[in-house]
Amino acid sequence: MKIKKLTLSVASAAALAILAAPAMADVKIGFTGPMSGPAASLGQDQYDGFMLAVEKYQGKLGGQATTVIKEDDQVKPEVGLQVVRKLLDRDHVDAIVGLGFTNVLMAVWPQISKSGKVAIATNSGPEALAGAGCKPNFFSAAWESDGPAESMGVYAEQQKYGKVFLMAPNYQAGKEMLAGFKRFYKGTVVNEIYTPLSQTDYSTEISQLQASGADAVFVFYPGGLGINFVKQMNQAGMLDKLPVLSVFTVDGTTLPALKGLAAGVVAGAMWDASLDIPESKEFVQAFQAKYKRTPSLYAATGYDAASILNVAIAKVGDKLSDNAAFAAAVKAAGSEFKSVRGPFQFNNNNMPIENFYAFKAVKDGNGVAMQQIGTPLAMHKDVYHQECKMK
Repeated sequence: MKIKKLTLSVASAAALAILAAPAMADVKIGFTGPMSGPAASLGQDQYDGFMLAVEKYQGKLGGQATTVIKEDDQVKPEVGLQVVRKLLDRDHVDAIVGLGFTNVLMAVWPQISKSGKVAIATNSGPEALAGAGCKPNFFSAAWESDGPAESMGVYAEQQKYGKVFLMAPNYQAGKEMLAGFKRFYKGTVVNEIYTPLSQTDYSTEISQLQASGADAVFVFYPGGLGINFVKQMNQAGMLDKLPVLSVFTVDGTTLPALKGLAAGVVAGAMWDASLDIPESKEFVQAFQAKYKRTPSLYAATGYDAASILNVAIAKVGDKLSDNAAFAAAVKAAGSEFKSVRGPFQFNNNNMPIENFYAFKAVKDGNGVAMQQIGTPLAMHKDVYHQECKMK
């Protein structure tokens, strides 16, 4: 009888302990990016890729119910700062994903750095956070800004283009892209032009390109800027005459508008929907089934960011509020999750070590499809990581 009473007593105590224990709060993720204006397709693809992965994990990350709060930064640093403050101070998010263009990211970074919250960029990896300014709570699930352009510099060398004309928007990422190209290209740069970020008419620059005697042109024009550039190159009759090397200009966000006009353009990227690996094929099939369109590389980075968080949150469990522990779990997760882009891990500076592929737009019926034509840089490490003091 005494034993039975003791057993009941212990069982009752355990039940009371379970009832008294606080329920584990939902994980809160803030997602920021351009959701309106000319760059909206880039932000929407990142968000849709992220949410596709959350859906794959049945609305949970790391086994915990997850709420995602979406905000539009409008590609405006001052707006980005407002939404980040809201996410941190009012919504009390556990992590912030997305972070938009480099100009927005750098404007909001001091606020995020002060908070200590995990931040995962899905569209940038600025030099300022890759070298001496690296921080344990900042990660790029995309690329260090120079990387894609560096791969096109290697490609230009492989093709023996002796003279190249360079063009990009006049902001931080544009300058870093052209610097990356020049780091690996050893030929002659015949001209280097930076156009205003708001400029959409490139007729003057294309005239300069025609008269330059260049063997090829390398450009960085994302989203709507890229659509305008390629269309105007076609109108000038230049696409059939001059090789066009690009990054973020011809991809899943611009091909639906460009269709056959993009044929012949070469793009350097860490991923494309044509990549022939199992994880990529599964992702593309699921994305097309849900959203009725082909995913871009921006969707791929969003999807990978959610997959990284899924592993990291499972590792950290109920210690999600411990910023240092959470950041360490994200770092470790980079080497454990299965990326759609193939091999992946975070370097000591929390920038990706990843492949950069060369894809070419080839005619496919009434439109074009991207075809992998090489891997100029395999498991590439950015040049800045040696300046980072983290291990």
